[in-house]
Amino acid sequence: MYNTAYRIVNQPDDAEDVMQESFIKAFGKLHSFKAISTFGAWLKRIVINESLNWIRKHNTEKFVNIEKINLPEFDDNNFDDTIDRNRINQILKSIMQLKDTYRIAMNLHFIEGYDYEEIAKIMHISYANARTVISRAKTKIREELNTNIL
Repeated sequence: MYNTAYRIVNQPDDAEDVMQESFIKAFGKLHSFKAISTFGAWLKRIVINESLNWIRKHNTEKFVNIEKINLPEFDDNNFDDTIDRNRINQILKSIMQLKDTYRIAMNLHFIEGYDYEEIAKIMHISYANARTVISRAKTKIREELNTNIL
């Protein structure tokens, strides 16, 4: 859940604050949890919504010093040796440098596994706009990397 918040708000301290608020909200609304989905999925949705609310509240359209970004380390057991780890880190850095709308949509789609319809609902945009945002984000990353890897 922390990683989900961090990928959206893009700052460790802010992600911790979002987590705290999310858990408070979840425990306060525990009575409204319906077993339609798993508890983890329900909680993740709260974390995502709280993260997006934090972004809206704090208007975080700002640039981040790439040296301050803590990227996850990749375990050699999870990836084939032929994968270029430097390229993976370049892609992750490119995603983290995108403007908030693009970064959030990319994380929701490729990391959290949401489809375009779910992203549209989460971000309060149309289905077509969700597809467009992700397409433009991929284009930005391609331009940054100067290759067609996505």
